[in-house]
This record gives sequence, structure tokens and C-alpha cells, in this order.
Amino acid sequence: MSIVRVTDADSGEFNNALKELSIYFGRLSEEKGRDLTFNLLTYGCQLNEADSEKLSGMLTAMGLTRAGDSGDELAPADVVIMNTCSVRENADKHLFGNLGVFKQAKKDNPDMIIAVCGCMMKVPANVEKIRNSFPFVDLVFDPQQIHRLPLFLKEAVESGKQVARVGDTDYIADDDFFPIDRQRKFRALVPIMYGCNNFCTYCIVPYARGRERSRDFAKIKAELEDLAALGYKEVMLLGQNVNSYGNGNSDGKRFADVLACASDCGFARVRFMSSHPKDLSDEVIELMGSRPNIEKHLHIAMQSGSDSVLKRMNRPYTIKDFYRITDMFREKVPEGSITTDIIVGFPGETEEEFADTLKAVEYCKFDAAFTFQYSVRPGTAAEKLPDRVPQDVVTERFSRLLEIQNRLAAESNQKKVGKTHEVLIEGISKQGEGTYTGRTISNHLVNFTIPAELMPCGDASLEGRLALVKVDRARPYSVDGVMERLINE
Repeated sequence: MSIVRVTDADSGEFNNALKELSIYFGRLSEEKGRDLTFNLLTYGCQLNEADSEKLSGMLTAMGLTRAGDSGDELAPADVVIMNTCSVRENADKHLFGNLGVFKQAKKDNPDMIIAVCGCMMKVPANVEKIRNSFPFVDLVFDPQQIHRLPLFLKEAVESGKQVARVGDTDYIADDDFFPIDRQRKFRALVPIMYGCNNFCTYCIVPYARGRERSRDFAKIKAELEDLAALGYKEVMLLGQNVNSYGNGNSDGKRFADVLACASDCGFARVRFMSSHPKDLSDEVIELMGSRPNIEKHLHIAMQSGSDSVLKRMNRPYTIKDFYRITDMFREKVPEGSITTDIIVGFPGETEEEFADTLKAVEYCKFDAAFTFQYSVRPGTAAEKLPDRVPQDVVTERFSRLLEIQNRLAAESNQKKVGKTHEVLIEGISKQGEGTYTGRTISNHLVNFTIPAELMPCGDASLEGRLALVKVDRARPYSVDGVMERLINE
């Protein structure tokens, strides 16, 4: 497995292909007498979202416009790209089910281009299934090669045949290589590193996203400064494991340096994910406690409270190591929140081992947890582990875990009631018209109303604004409140 940094020569190839496709789509638009459109379906994590912003930027630079709206993911279009995820459960059903939906659209519009990319394309069986069962798909490529989309798309258009470009090279292309179509007004996604070297036995990510490789610190700094100048209130630093940032780089910069740099740029909020317990430094926690604009929220995956299960998972820490992290965070960031990931029913999990997980949940008092029943991911080491836990046992244990965690989450939300919190407004709430939604600096979800006399006049957008909201009600997974005032910026 090799790591290749994209160069200026690659940029020349990229721009030439982009220009040729722009001419091609312009000519096709004239023939059809209408604007050409694209639809981009994104599944999975925020790194996939960041990849899709690059894909969207490239498609827009080719002269295409987005089809439908964000709620109509299956809108027909002239170019459809499905950016897949191999981590989420039932990912294959989402992909192949939706591919079938576009089969008729392709018949109706023979010039239509259908492409599939993302982590699922690193699983050979998925690529083979597309070749054999979905011949109308024009292009397949892996997530390491999204910077080559214009070249691959040009090849597919010119050949008229299905093009599959899935390789073993781990590329790193800095974000200044791409035209990026940022989808949120209030938050900019900034990947700082890619890949993973941890090889947890249940996880496909190291195989799908490749080895760890970090972007140049100077280029990250320049991008952050540009985003701050554009007025973004919040930046999210992304990586499969941001705490590993800098491994292999020659400048000695580590994740704490990136975090401090983002804080110095003047954003109202600086967020990051994901974190691995083995790499989280004390310096990062110290920064979270001392810098007011670094989010007071730590998402750190525990996965299990049992040392023996953690060993089978190839998680190189003990539960006491994990406790040390949470204890330090609670001390240094007393107003902060801790969230986690937990897997129930990992192969061989005994009742005693599961009891250790419940004990750990009670000890850490997670403000929220993403809980999963173990399911096999093809190609992972855990696929071959013996002693599968019967499904009825997994389901019963999962219910016990949820009962405890839901109580802890409710207690965390209840502590917000009666207090006024600074909230970054994200838009209209799912609760309906007249209610807005946003998050506190500790990442608690707030749904709130705005008194008529405080509502901005005209078409002034509230998205991305900071407001003071008094919380008057706690729900299981969120809190409700009333805005007291907008913060002048």
C-alpha cells in the first residue's frame, strides 16, 4: 500500500478534464434545450459529507446544477453520484435499492451518467455485483480517488462503457485542489487527515479509507483563515482519528497545534471528530478547557467496558485508561459533555463482560451515546471470530443499556433547564414552522421559539447567528427554550 501526494501536474490534468467536460455538458445542454442537472446522494459520516461537497463543487464547475431539493434524494438528474458508506448497517440495501430506482431514469435519458463511489467500493464483492447486476452504472471509483472524478467521468463519456477505477494507492489531495461547494452557511467541514491505522477487528474503515495520512499544516492554516474571513461561525475538523494528525509529517505539528490554530482564527465555535482513546493527548483536553471557542464536547468511542472484549476488538487501551480520560475532561471542562459509541453483542461477549459495560456507562455518565447491536462487516477480522452471541440475548442486553443511557441523557438535559445558553442557530427545527434549532457549546440540541418582537425584519436569515436561549423544558434527546436575544457580532 503506497501513499501518494497529489501534485501540480495532477492539477493540470484535473483542470483540463474539467474544461473538456464543461464543453461537453454545455453542448448537450444546447441539444436538450434545458440546463443539465446533477443529484448527489450521500450516506454515512461527515467525512463523506466533506467528500460530497468536493464532488458537488466539481460538478458545478462542469456547468451542472443541483436537481430537486435536499429532501428529494431520488430526484432524476443528468448525472447521479451515490457516495456510499460501508460502516452503517444496511448500507448495501440503501445502495442497491436506490440503484434500481434509477434504472428506468437511465432508459428514459440515455445520456444520463450514473456513478458510485465511497467506502463500499473498496469491497470487491460490491464492485463485482455492480458489474454483473447493474450494467447501466457508468462509473465506479474509490474514496481515495475523488480528485480524479473529472478524468474518470471523461473516460466514461468517451468510451461508452462501464469504468471501474478502484486501486490500492492512498492519495492525499489538499482541499485547495478542489472547488468546494459548501452546503452549510454556519459550519465549514475541514478534513485534516485521512485513513486509519488502528484495525479494530469489527471495522472496515482502514480497508476502505486506507492508511493514515495528514494534510500539510500550512495548507490547513490557510484554509481556516480563508473560512474565518468568509464569515463562517463554526468549523469542524475531521478525520477518522484526528488525534493521530501529524504522524508521518516532517514539521512536528500534532493535533493540538491544529486545534489551537483553528481557535486563533476567530471562529465562534471549533469542533472536531472523531477521537480514539489511545491518541487523545492531555494537551488537547487542556485546550478544550482553556479556549472559550473550542467546543466543550468530547466524542470518544468506548465500545465496551470490558478489558477482555476491548482486547478482542483490538482496542489498545483498558477501561481504566478510558476512565482517566473522562475524569480529566470532567475536571478540566466541568461545563462540558461526553458522548460515546458502544457495541453490544460483540462475538464472545459474556454476561459478566456486558455487566462491565453497564458499570462503565454508569461511571462515565455519558451525556449521549450511539449504541449499536453488533453486526458483521465483510472483510473484517471479527467476521471470523467464534462464539456469536444469540440475537435474543443481544436484543435483551441492548434494552438494558438503553434504559440506563436514556436516563443519563435525560439527567444531562435536565441540568440545562432554567439556565440561559448561547446557541448557534442551525435553521428551522423539525418540530415545525415557528420553531428553530441549534446547539450549545456543549453540543446539546436546543429547539426554541422566538418572541414576535425579537424576530428579525425582512429576509434576514437566522442560520449561523448566535443567540441566547433560556431553556424551559428537557426532553429525552433535546431541550426546549425561548430566545432572549440575538448576540450582536
